[in-house]
Amino acid sequence: METYTTDDALTAMGFGKFQALVLVYAGTGWLADSMELMLLSFVGPLVRQQWNVSAQHESLLSSVVFTGMLIGACSWGYISDKYGRRTALLFSIVLTTGAGFLSALSPNYISLIVFRFLVGIGVGGTHVFSSWFLEFVPAKNRGTWMIIFSVFWTIGTILEASLAWVVLSRLSWRWLLAFTALPCFLLLLLFVIAPESPRYLCVQNRISDATLVLERMAKTNKVALPPGVLTYHKETQLVDHNPLTSQNGHLPVRDNDCAADNAMSSKSGGIAALRKLFSRKLLRSTLLIWFVWFANSFAYYGLVLLSSQLGDANRRCTSGQKSEVQQKNANLYKDVFITSLAEFPGLVISAIIVDWFGRKATMWILLFGCCAFLGPLAVHQKESLTTALLFGARACGMGSSTVLCLYAPEVYPTSARSTGVGIATAIGKIGGILCPIIAVGLLRSCHQMEAVVVFELLLGLAGVACILFPVETKGREMK
Repeated sequence: METYTTDDALTAMGFGKFQALVLVYAGTGWLADSMELMLLSFVGPLVRQQWNVSAQHESLLSSVVFTGMLIGACSWGYISDKYGRRTALLFSIVLTTGAGFLSALSPNYISLIVFRFLVGIGVGGTHVFSSWFLEFVPAKNRGTWMIIFSVFWTIGTILEASLAWVVLSRLSWRWLLAFTALPCFLLLLLFVIAPESPRYLCVQNRISDATLVLERMAKTNKVALPPGVLTYHKETQLVDHNPLTSQNGHLPVRDNDCAADNAMSSKSGGIAALRKLFSRKLLRSTLLIWFVWFANSFAYYGLVLLSSQLGDANRRCTSGQKSEVQQKNANLYKDVFITSLAEFPGLVISAIIVDWFGRKATMWILLFGCCAFLGPLAVHQKESLTTALLFGARACGMGSSTVLCLYAPEVYPTSARSTGVGIATAIGKIGGILCPIIAVGLLRSCHQMEAVVVFELLLGLAGVACILFPVETKGREMK
């Protein structure tokens, strides 16, 4: 009996109109995530002024969002692997939209903290968008399309800065919160057209449902599916890193074969998924991915903060004078724009080399490049040179983070993919929480060299960790 796999079907169909629609939908979720994070740069000082809260309480607004994202990243990954990608996406979108609009109506600071915490939990599920999107993309050009997908993040940062510039000069911060929630509201309206991942359906032995999704894809792309019936990979093959054995093990699905496997597949996303992450074949990859994700997040959020504070620290520490508040506010939007635009060359460079040198090499090249750009900042530099060096570091940092978001879903099997990426994302959020406390705290106390050394050490070790990754996923089928 002639058979074909999900990868065979995707390869035959190529990247067409259907995948483009999935890209726009998932990309909008990525855009919403970046907007909610960039929002923290603008709202905190205004809330502090209106309700006369302390600086510690102002920083709490950012901390609760990151804490919520940490909880959400793990929770939505579990739900995605247990109950399906669409289920996780739906509830995370509903929570983010509802809490986002309610936070704009907050009557006091305590209620604002609660609603922003709920927004953080909802936004913590946006990593499911990347896994969901990649499960529709053919292996051949998966790297390039993941880079294009990441452009939505950069667009979100620029859009939020533009919104803040326009809205805050005319209206209150409440309007900015409401406008920031609109992308998630749009996702909610269009959710009915979002399909379930055919890979997930196959793992759950819902072969007929997976076939319907693939047929819908083929019809939209105006191509034909391969002849025969859909098959799935044995669970034992999902974590096999041996390239000699990962090309076989296809098992045709017949009704009388499914009964024994249904019990196992029903556990996917729970304890079984966690056991896979810590299995002998995945343990090394899991621990290294956690560390690299932590370092990337620490560096990314740190570079955003350094862009707006390094120049001020240089002036304050060398002259002993504080910058004028008005000047600082005037430069805030400019700093956000410059650092956000730096992400575009990083995405272009990673898109060019990710399918050429491979995932591992691209990541360590960009991480060591980021170290090279940051090195001269251990001592005070001219403002123009500082901006140029931070521009280069931000480009390399964005590129390595994007490739990591591609690599991790490719390493894990479908039955544990969202759980694995979710936990790694949560580890990254810890880096985002610690960065302002450690690196920026050193900078504000005029210890610039020590702050830069922290970044150099973490990024250098992350580059070594990328070299030690046990598997290269370039061109490999997603299991």
